[in-house]
This record gives sequence, structure tokens and C-alpha cells, in this order.
Amino acid sequence: MAKKRIVEDIDGLLKAIHDSLAEKKAEDILILNLRKTGSSVCDYFVIRTGNSDVHVNTLAQFTEFNVKTQIKEKPWKREGLENNEWVLLDYVNVVVHIFQPKSRDFYRLEQLWADAEPVLIKN
Repeated sequence: MAKKRIVEDIDGLLKAIHDSLAEKKAEDILILNLRKTGSSVCDYFVIRTGNSDVHVNTLAQFTEFNVKTQIKEKPWKREGLENNEWVLLDYVNVVVHIFQPKSRDFYRLEQLWADAEPVLIKN
């Protein structure tokens, strides 16, 4: 497992994650700034939907590869690759959640963190 450390280039990390997921046709892309919520476990959540277990796996693998290639960062932790219903890539201060539609509807992270500010990534 990679050593836990905070990523310095948050903007670069968010852009690399966003662009990777968009390139592989992730749906319902949402980035939430959790810093002002007062109870966050990280600075940002990136929430995406894939349309099948194969698509979710592809989104996770491609994102991890591109982030490593573009900004030389690896996730501190990865979870959910066994069944690809909900895959989590933990970059310590940015956590990526990639869901299948049924799981995203069930867990509704957007509603749990409704006081977080949405972030717009410019191309």
C-alpha cells in the first residue's frame, strides 16, 4: 500500500480525475468541496456513475493510470474493485467514488453532503 500523504496539487489532481472520467464517458459527474462543511473526512469528493460493472472498473483503472501518468500520484487506498458496484479511490484529500446507478441511488452521497459546494472544472 502506498504511503499516506496529502497531495499538494489539488487543482491538478481534480482536473486529471475529471478529465479521465469524462474521457471514458462517466455519467453524472459531480465534484463537491467539503472543506467548509466542518465534518469532512477529506477536502473533495468526486462522484461519478458508470453504466455497468465493466464500465465502473474501466473508469477506476483509467483514472488511476492517468493520475499516475499526469501528476505522479497514486491512490493511498482502493476499494470495491472486487464487485465494481461502488469503487473508491482515496487520494487522501480527494476521494473518488465511482458507482453503478443502483448503488449511487441507494447511498445518495450528494444528499448526505448537501451542504458541500459543487466545483466546476474548466476544460
